[in-house]
Order: sequence, then C-alpha cells, then structure tokens
Amino acid sequence: MLKREKYPVIEFDDCREAVINPSLLQSEYGVLPYNKLVISFFGEAIRILLDEGKIREYITVSGENPVVIYKFTDADVLITHGMVGCPACAGNLDCLTGIGIDTVMFCGGGGSLDGKMEVGQLFVVDGAIRDEGFSYHYIEPSRIIYSNADVASKVCKHLEENGISYIRGITWTTDAMCRETRDRIAARREEGAKIVEMEQAGCLAVAQFRGIKYGAIIYAGDDVSGAEWDQRAWMSRKGLRYSLTELCKELVQII
Repeated sequence: MLKREKYPVIEFDDCREAVINPSLLQSEYGVLPYNKLVISFFGEAIRILLDEGKIREYITVSGENPVVIYKFTDADVLITHGMVGCPACAGNLDCLTGIGIDTVMFCGGGGSLDGKMEVGQLFVVDGAIRDEGFSYHYIEPSRIIYSNADVASKVCKHLEENGISYIRGITWTTDAMCRETRDRIAARREEGAKIVEMEQAGCLAVAQFRGIKYGAIIYAGDDVSGAEWDQRAWMSRKGLRYSLTELCKELVQII
C-alpha cells in the first residue's frame, strides 16, 4: 500500500507486484542457464576481453537501449557494460533478475571525497548514502542503505588472501554529477562517505528487494575534495580497469 507523504520521493509502496515485472522477460528469453553476472563500467576492458577471445556475445536484451550480455569462455559467468545512474544501471539489473540473475559483482570508478586517497585505490562498498530517487521505489526511506555483510566479508577475504590492497566503507550515491556543491560534499564527508558515485544505492536496493547477492568494488578516480576538481586522468588506468574486471569474475563465483 502506498504511504502518502508530503514529497513523492518518500512515498513508499510495499506492494511487491507492479504493472511491469521483471519476470515478463521470461516470455522472450526464458530463464538463463547462468545466474552470475559482472557489471563492469569499463567498456574498453570488455572490448579487450572480446578481442582476446576471453568472452563472447551471449544474448542481447532488446529495448530502446539494448543490453548486450557476454559470457566468459572459461567460466559460467556473464558480463555486461554498466550504464550511468541508478535508473539505467539498477533498472537493468532489476530486469535481469527476472531471467535468472541472482549473484552480481559490480566494478566501476568514483570520485574521491578524501584527498589522501590515491587514484586507483580499491574501495569495497559497505553501503551508500541515498541521495537519489530510484532506491526509494524498492526500500523504505532511510539515510543509508547497507550492503550484505556476508558478501562484503567474502570480497574482503579474497582480496586479503591475494595480497590486494583495499579500503572499505560507504559511498555517496547522487543523481546529479554537476550539483556536487562544496557544502554537499562536506556534509557527505562528515557522514563518513569516501567515494561519490551514481549507482550503488539503487543496485543495493534492487539486491535487497529481489533477494539477490550483490557486491561492489569501486576504484578512486577523480578528486572532488579540493578547491578545484582534479580529474587525475583517472579513465586512463586501462590496466587497472581490465584487472578489476577480471577480479570481479573471480569474486562473483565465491560470494
């Protein structure tokens, strides 16, 4: 039932059935035989994997913006290129749960809210400040949405066992990259956020609502903590982006 409030964004409806449900995709695609998915924001890494023959095109979910899904040739793991923002990225994830996806690892980049965090630093997501609108359609209003503790612990354990440096904590999910004001950045930093991004609150909400396993690693990219925006050439770290995509293929099989 819809709880009427002053502002639509916090009007939560706990009814689990909508007019359009992810399971409707089964009429066209059935239930996929593979349930594990990597969402990588690194398009060039996916192209390299394709050129190397490590992945092959598996299925395209049609629509206004088709979702191309590839399969790793040496593992029963699927991979797709993530889209920017909660409605696109988390919305696509929700649709894919309708055809059998139930275990997901996300990898992408985000803006550093801590000037001491070097570009390329890996960050395991423990939760996200919900400064967006998408997640409120799935989970009751709250300031922070938290990751599945068991999934996050398994991710951290694997990193430690393989000598991979990381930090963990909460992110700030925003809908508006060009409205990251100084006061808002300071406020989110005071709440403990280390990274700003545009997808995690939505993806975590879908994971909780649908009961799927979801983990995420973000690497520190540009720096918005200083007086001026510092891009730090973060998108040029192609080796890191490729390795992180491969790492998530390993992780999605153990979470």
